[in-house]
Amino acid sequence: MTEEKKLFDEISKLSTEQKNPNSVNIDMQSTEEILSIINNEDKNVPLAVEQEIPYIAKAVDAIVAAIKNGGKLFYFGAGTSGRLGVVDASECPPTFGAPYDMINGYIAGGKEAMFVAQEGAEDFESGGAEEVIKAGVTSKDVVCGIAASRRTPYVIGAVKKAKEIGATTLYITATPRNTFNIDEVDIAMCPHVGPEVVMGSTRMKSGTAQKLVLNMLTTTTFVRLGKTYENMMIDLQMTNKKLVERSKRIVMMITGVEYDEATEYLNKADGHVKTALVMILANVDLDTAKTRLEKADGFVRKAIAG
Repeated sequence: MTEEKKLFDEISKLSTEQKNPNSVNIDMQSTEEILSIINNEDKNVPLAVEQEIPYIAKAVDAIVAAIKNGGKLFYFGAGTSGRLGVVDASECPPTFGAPYDMINGYIAGGKEAMFVAQEGAEDFESGGAEEVIKAGVTSKDVVCGIAASRRTPYVIGAVKKAKEIGATTLYITATPRNTFNIDEVDIAMCPHVGPEVVMGSTRMKSGTAQKLVLNMLTTTTFVRLGKTYENMMIDLQMTNKKLVERSKRIVMMITGVEYDEATEYLNKADGHVKTALVMILANVDLDTAKTRLEKADGFVRKAIAG
């Protein structure tokens, strides 16, 4: 059997490549009927993700442990999956005040692939392995492969190389758990969403499922690392006017101070919301607030209690 025929047979068996019986006549439907079909299929996505929460929880615990130990999180994907990883990584610094190199996203084909598909960039395991080496992945880190179909060579190559280095390995795929066969993966997350509305278009339900899992991974990780107070972001970076005003509002909501006082405390704290909160709620000076936060591992509630 030729390599081409082997690949054809492999792809033909993937759940992401099957015809969806619920949309088989979509080309004969009205605009509103098409939208209803898509919407009804999308309703299945969060239910599929819900089934994977035990595995997502294990992944979060691994990421938290790695970061506390000086490690980082790396995403490796291709196409839609790669773009989703890059987006999730890029949103963590402004949202949670994370260092820009703590969560990292890599896509087959490089930065150009974010905007224009780089055909063929995903076809070789060696490409993913080389990217892992270039990224400087160590045994302290967590590497998460993202591939709707599970089989993407670039992603598999990245995970295999990461495992060889000694990193913890994760995987997000939209195929059934009982078909997962990558031995080098420590924790697999497999929200099985079934065939797409348009056969093989994994930017749809599969992409949505992957996005939900990524949201859960990083959001829960940063909550566990003390980046929120109640359900409010308190380690955001005041990098634009909106975030400056949001910071003031958060300080006002939590402490009850007025706008001008919130502004004053944030100025004293060099724009650091956590420090301003501890200064106000614990009635301490800047240095004491910083010391308390350090001893409390960044958790504001603990720092306030002393």
